[in-house]
Amino acid sequence: MGRLAGKVAVITGAGNGMGAAEAKLFAREGAKVVATDINETALHEVVNEIKQSGGEVLSFKHNVASEEEWKTIIEETVKQFGKVDVLVNNAGVSSTMTIANLDMDKWNQVMDINLNGCMLGMKYAIPEMKKNGSGSVINISSIGGLVGMAGSSAYTAAKGALRSISKAAAVEYAKDCVRVNSVHPGIIVTPMTAGTFGEAEPYYKTFTQLPYFGNPEDVAYGVLFLASDESRFMTGAELVIDGGWTAL
Repeated sequence: MGRLAGKVAVITGAGNGMGAAEAKLFAREGAKVVATDINETALHEVVNEIKQSGGEVLSFKHNVASEEEWKTIIEETVKQFGKVDVLVNNAGVSSTMTIANLDMDKWNQVMDINLNGCMLGMKYAIPEMKKNGSGSVINISSIGGLVGMAGSSAYTAAKGALRSISKAAAVEYAKDCVRVNSVHPGIIVTPMTAGTFGEAEPYYKTFTQLPYFGNPEDVAYGVLFLASDESRFMTGAELVIDGGWTAL
């Protein structure tokens, strides 16, 4: 307990899945959490659970593709909690388009949420971190940002670009002691994936080396490490949490 004591953490996509697990874990570890999501109903359930457990939390309905909303959320975070120490760019959407069948409106939506939203978060959060003399940005990419995944061209393009911009930002802001790392989950059982991947053994053999899928908490603990001072010498790195799928 207390691994994030005194820190203020902004977490997007906190209404369910990995974002919800991160928000609850961060609060248990002493962070003041700013939880955002486009789904207000789901977000309120997470926020109520944190409050009932004694945690400090603010919440905002948030379209991460909106620059104006990002500006407002960071301003309100500083107004209410005094600073920003951690940003977890977790919000994302999946996509199953092949290149030959791309729908440009869908392509742009995937890019807006999975890539542009993360860039905007960094644009507004990093200057506040610089004022503190330190900070940690964790961009939730995917194994799709490391290897090709057939039928997911828009998704892998966005997640691969997120990996690259994380490295660029890490180099740009290292002198300010602002660290930027990316996390690359494999198949994690969340509301986004539950309808696609079952629990049967054939799926395990296809998508992990371990005989089970990951759950949101498996990712949240990795993100906690990157948010904490325990990872003070890590920046520009890729943390892969995929049950060994990319080890082949």
